[in-house]
Amino acid sequence: MAAAIAAGIALGQWQPDLAVQMKPLSDGFVKLIGMLIGVIMFALVVSGIAGMQGRAQTAKVGGKAVLYFEAMALLSLAAGISAAVLLEPGSGFHLDLSATAAEAAGSTGGQMVSGYIRRAEDFRFDQFALGLIPDSFAGAFVYNNSLQILLVAVFFGVALGHLSAVNPRMAQLRDFIEAILGVLFGMVSLILKLAPLAAFGAMAFTIGRYGPGSMLPLLRFVGAIYLASIFFVAVVMALVARAVGVNLFRMIAYVRDELLLVVFTASSMAALPGLIEKMEKIGCSRNVVRLVLPAGYSFNLSGTNLYLAMATLFLAQASGVHLGAWQLLTLLAIAMLTSKGATSVTGSGFIALAATLAALQMVPVGGIVLLLGVERLMKCRSLTNVIGNCLACVVIAVWEREFDREAMRRELGGE
Repeated sequence: MAAAIAAGIALGQWQPDLAVQMKPLSDGFVKLIGMLIGVIMFALVVSGIAGMQGRAQTAKVGGKAVLYFEAMALLSLAAGISAAVLLEPGSGFHLDLSATAAEAAGSTGGQMVSGYIRRAEDFRFDQFALGLIPDSFAGAFVYNNSLQILLVAVFFGVALGHLSAVNPRMAQLRDFIEAILGVLFGMVSLILKLAPLAAFGAMAFTIGRYGPGSMLPLLRFVGAIYLASIFFVAVVMALVARAVGVNLFRMIAYVRDELLLVVFTASSMAALPGLIEKMEKIGCSRNVVRLVLPAGYSFNLSGTNLYLAMATLFLAQASGVHLGAWQLLTLLAIAMLTSKGATSVTGSGFIALAATLAALQMVPVGGIVLLLGVERLMKCRSLTNVIGNCLACVVIAVWEREFDREAMRRELGGE
């Protein structure tokens, strides 16, 4: 990937005319990802909601975990939006992606929705709400209308979760959907092998068209993500930890080996076995840890949520799209659903971002290829996710009164 990015930058610098012709490489990559967005988004939201609904009905711990996960998702998305608005990492980029935006907005059913979201002063709730409802179940997928797909997925997921609790055969349907997801993510993994080629095309085109100065906003975006992640951990998570009587920074030091493993392997899953053992040692009950920690890898991804919100606003700022208060609230509502697609599976965060942009219908989906060049620098995303899941274990254990404070003092060496 690094070599492809360097080659794209070099070509854009020395042969700008030829570099601009590399754009189809990134466009083709976006189309390959785009052909899977609708069905993956539907399956992920259905699987996530159905699974969480089942836990809420069958176990008190699961119900509290769902509430906590949703609260942290809201906080992290709101923090990401606030950070992007304040820091404005995409300002001054001036990307011309209007053609892609026009194509997305011109889809059937999308014109009305995007038109009423795009201008708050012309907003009419009745037409917006009617635009969310497809003419048929299949219609949402035929016209690839992301907002309609989300609506169908929410109803399907809630119904499936409710029926799964009383009918074992419905639980088998949920397992089947998760199996299909495995195949779909296998397809994503194959497509992601083309990411270096797409990154080369995107960088070559960007440098060739806009000049070397266009790299600065990308680096500014990376810096903004790190600042937002540090703030969220050091302030928001620290306050939550303090509320339950735990020193977050001592806990971070306690799991430092697992955090280093995440950095060096670029996989948060690699740290899961060690984290389970350590969270039990510091006083969280076995039942809580073995439910909350694995579930958190799918439903409690604060770092990924920060990235999702900030990346959307970065691309909006970079392409000159202004998002007002109503549009930001719309983004928050949409991201609360699409973020459920950001699991620990490789490439799912990329799919969740593409789904968010497609559902928002204001920011060109094609802009996501620009972020491939800095994807490997986003270590803070996985680290924030891991820290957040460790904290979730402690919070739920305290909430359930299944937390051994004596063990915590012994392991952490403090209060």
